[in-house]
Amino acid sequence: MANHPAAPLLLRQGDRETLQRLVRSTSVPAGLAQRARIVLLAAEGISNTEIAQKVGTTCNTVIAWRARYGQAGIAGLVDHDRSGRPRRIDHRAIVAATLTPPPKKLGVTHWSSRLLAGRLGIDHTTVAKAWREYGVHPWREGTFKFSTDPELVAKVVDVVGLYLAPPSERDRAVRGREVPDP
Repeated sequence: MANHPAAPLLLRQGDRETLQRLVRSTSVPAGLAQRARIVLLAAEGISNTEIAQKVGTTCNTVIAWRARYGQAGIAGLVDHDRSGRPRRIDHRAIVAATLTPPPKKLGVTHWSSRLLAGRLGIDHTTVAKAWREYGVHPWREGTFKFSTDPELVAKVVDVVGLYLAPPSERDRAVRGREVPDP
């Protein structure tokens, strides 16, 4: 029995424009763009083997994506969640531990990923990943330091006084020169 090429794939109403937009887009995942290209080539009647060569994949992959498009349309081209072991370490717990100050005996002002990882008994890359996920930067802790200057209050009063009552034009013009009284 001879091997017959697959019939051209029939596209749904309005899908051609959407698929072409996906192929041209630079912001969609590469896999989705490749699948859209497979479907477009299949709609042109190109054989599965030739599509596989053009796209750089296997014939079985082309057949699978043709079938997925036939069943679910463009929504069928999106990746499903992959199976795998669920995360064992809660990143929220790492962030919560980060917000507690390190012990005084360590002699540091904030946690480093390696210090915290040693304290929690996990790898330092896991700590860094949790910090990235939540946008935590312990080394950028925002604090306010009070001045120890004993004349601070007087200086602040002078500066605020200048803002509230700026010097007049005459005062600015005569600054540094002695002007006779009128």
